[in-house]
Amino acid sequence: MSAAPDPTGPVLELADAAISTRDKPIFDHLDLSVAPGDFIVILGPNGAGKTTLFRAILGLDHLDRGSVRVLGEPARRGDRRIGYVPQQRIIPRGAPLTGRDLVTLGRTGTRFGLPLLRRGDKAAIDKAIAAVGGEHLARRPIGDLSGGEQQRLRVAQAIVDEPAILLLDEPLSSLDVAHKQGIVDLAIAQQRRGAAVLFISHDVAPVIEVANRALVIRGDGTHWLGAPEDIEHADLHDHPHHAEHE
Repeated sequence: MSAAPDPTGPVLELADAAISTRDKPIFDHLDLSVAPGDFIVILGPNGAGKTTLFRAILGLDHLDRGSVRVLGEPARRGDRRIGYVPQQRIIPRGAPLTGRDLVTLGRTGTRFGLPLLRRGDKAAIDKAIAAVGGEHLARRPIGDLSGGEQQRLRVAQAIVDEPAILLLDEPLSSLDVAHKQGIVDLAIAQQRRGAAVLFISHDVAPVIEVANRALVIRGDGTHWLGAPEDIEHADLHDHPHHAEHE
């Protein structure tokens, strides 16, 4: 199991962070301190760089300037203290995986060699599946499940190590209203456990009332950070590097 975060300090810090792709600025001068239990919704147009931000946190993309620290340490690949739900891609019928197999990969997928279960693995996998209400899905072929059911198990895969940080990249895409609310409820449960949740979404309505902060990334190097209720009223163009509201 991952080490518990220090409850007195941030679990994630970005300091003067800047990154660009193909000479296009994605974000610049981004300062963000994330505490245990924070729920931050991340907004912005397609291609603005929201996923790029997640990749920097995951240690997959390097910043042009500044730093990313996870629990006081530089961001690195394969950090199991971070759970990640990538943008949804429906797994087709015939895939040689059950629902349980998918969740198990979250526990064993970073190991070299044959991913044999170790002591504690089975209990952790059972707990993650139960946390998302997926017991009835565990033995079914993953390709036979609906998009919402697959997404539920992807969340289980991401939380199987009880991470300090949970990153969700457009987890509501292509889901109906009931499944959208189900995924939001799962994220809230992780927040209540003490995890920091960063939630990318084009659909603001399901998360606006549960998030305590909002980050808008525009893809031109500027951003806005503030209270979710101020998104519609914020003059984003006049305050390109807006500080948080007290």
